[in-house]
Amino acid sequence: MNHDLGEFLRTRRARVRPDDVGLPGGGRRRVPGLRREELALLAGVSVDYYMRLEQGRTPAVSDAVLDAVAGVLRLDETERLHLRNLVRPAKVRRPAPQRVRPGVRRLLEMTGDVPAFVMGRRSDILAWNPLAGALYGFAEQDPELRNSARYAFLDPAARTFYRDWPSVAADVVAYLRLDAGAHPEDPRLAALVGELSVKDEGFRKLWAQHAVLEKTHGTKLLRHPVVGDLDLDYESLRLPGEEHLSLAFYTAPAGSPTEERLKLLASWAASAAAGDAGPAAPGGRTRPGSASA
Repeated sequence: MNHDLGEFLRTRRARVRPDDVGLPGGGRRRVPGLRREELALLAGVSVDYYMRLEQGRTPAVSDAVLDAVAGVLRLDETERLHLRNLVRPAKVRRPAPQRVRPGVRRLLEMTGDVPAFVMGRRSDILAWNPLAGALYGFAEQDPELRNSARYAFLDPAARTFYRDWPSVAADVVAYLRLDAGAHPEDPRLAALVGELSVKDEGFRKLWAQHAVLEKTHGTKLLRHPVVGDLDLDYESLRLPGEEHLSLAFYTAPAGSPTEERLKLLASWAASAAAGDAGPAAPGGRTRPGSASA
C-alpha cells in the first residue's frame, strides 16, 4: 500500500504544470509536473513531511493536510476518496461472499424491456435479466471468469464488441484501482490484477497510471453480432444495504434505432430460449442467459 500511495501521488504530481499553480515553469526539469518541494510549499507543509507522506510514514496525517495536498494536485472527489483510502487503509478482513438478495432478483425479472445486471466487487457479474444475458452472453461464461475486467482484456471478442474498446479498458482498470484502494490486500483482487498483468501488456500500462474512477453513468457503444450497433446509455445505482453491489440499467431513447434493435434482441432471445437459437451471441455463444448468477 505504501508503494501504491507513493506512485499515486507521483502520477498526480506529474499532471500539474507549475504555471497551472502560479509557479514559474522555465528551466529544465528531470520529471514532468510539480517537484516535491513545490507541492510541499503550496500545501503548507515541510518538504520532509511531504516526503514521509509519499512514503506512507505519516499514519496520523490530518484531514487538513490531505485536503491541502488534494487541492494543489487538483484531485476530483473520487481521487480524494482514493487518497484517503491509501493513507488510512481499512483493516484487512476476509472477503465476504457476494450474494444478491431475492428482492433484487425479482427486480431484474421485472425489468425485461432493458438490459439490467448486478455487479459486485472486482467487477464480478452476479445476476442479470434475460435481455442482459442476450446482450453479453453471461450464462455461457464460466462463473469463476464472469468478470468484466477479464472479458475486456482476455476475450478477443471484446475488442470488437466494444466499439470504443480503449476507453472501456481504461475505465475498467480505473474501477479496479478504486476497489483496490478501499480493500487492501484482498487476495482475490490481487490474483485478478496479477493474472491480467501477466497476460496483457495493455492492462499493465494502464494499471501503472494509477487512474481511479467511480462507475455512475455514461454511454456504451456496442457491436452485437445479431442486431448490430447499439448506442446505449447506462445508469449504475448502489443497492441500499449492499455496500459493494450496484445495479446497472442500459437504456436507449424512445424511437431510436438502438431501441428498435433492443426489441429485436429481446425477440431473438425469446426464440433462442425456445430452442431456435439462430446466430451466435458475443464470443460465439448461441443461447442468451437467464436471470441467475
